Amino acid sequence: MTDNIVRYKKIIWVLSVTIAILIMSNYSALRKLDLTIRAPQDTIEEIEEFAVQDSALIIDKEEVSSIVLVIDDFGYRNDAISDGFLNLPFPITCAVLPGHKQSSLVATKAVSAGKEVIIHMPMQSSTASLGEDEFKLKVGMTSQEIEWRLNEALKEIPEALGINNHQGSKATADGKVMAVVASVLKNKDKFFLDSRTSSKTVGESTMRSVGVLTARRHVFLDNDLSVEKISNQVDELVRISEKKGMAIGIGHVKGNTLKVLQKKIPLLVEQGFNFKFLSQVVD
Repeated sequence: MTDNIVRYKKIIWVLSVTIAILIMSNYSALRKLDLTIRAPQDTIEEIEEFAVQDSALIIDKEEVSSIVLVIDDFGYRNDAISDGFLNLPFPITCAVLPGHKQSSLVATKAVSAGKEVIIHMPMQSSTASLGEDEFKLKVGMTSQEIEWRLNEALKEIPEALGINNHQGSKATADGKVMAVVASVLKNKDKFFLDSRTSSKTVGESTMRSVGVLTARRHVFLDNDLSVEKISNQVDELVRISEKKGMAIGIGHVKGNTLKVLQKKIPLLVEQGFNFKFLSQVVD
């Protein structure tokens, strides 16, 4: 009996060594086969490092590089420029200002064109600004007034899946205003994009605290309206997307912004970048 046990142990040892040798000799192939299984559990940085170590690996851009384009200020105009954005052959989220003659029409056209609509909700800025006074959310308003204005905007643009702030450097830094906004959005099952017009914003954190789906803007595309600067900002958006796995850029209904997107985005799609609606990335 003892001899049999010794014999079995030797056999097991030989098999173990053989398997180890086979694994080591086929390690590179096994890594390639295992990538699709392990990638969703890894951080973006780990996936990128893994790709650098083996240049033969092809990483799925849908997993690591998603880009969201939010275009603000729909509603001011209904012309060839606004139609040009609606005709772009990739997802964009159209942020429509309430209270303008073209607001409802443009929202309807956007949905018909297969685009996503949110409300570009006017909020008080830290500097004096004009426009949308009947909808603007201001510090010092009662909770009832804030609720009423936001609900009126949602009634005017029923296609909206959520909102982002128009201006709002003062309002988004105010905990009370944001708490009331969060309550309405939670009740209406709408999401919130913090445009981050102020470094002091509490918008995103307030939404998360009450369970409202939310996200934050990473890049403004067209604070400078030159084609060169807009193009550079798109490049920055791409870099952030590659680093973080997802990036949100906000642009405006401007001719040069449209021109840059028409040129650059098809090239990025060819490279494998995945463009998404805002509703697909809020959490």
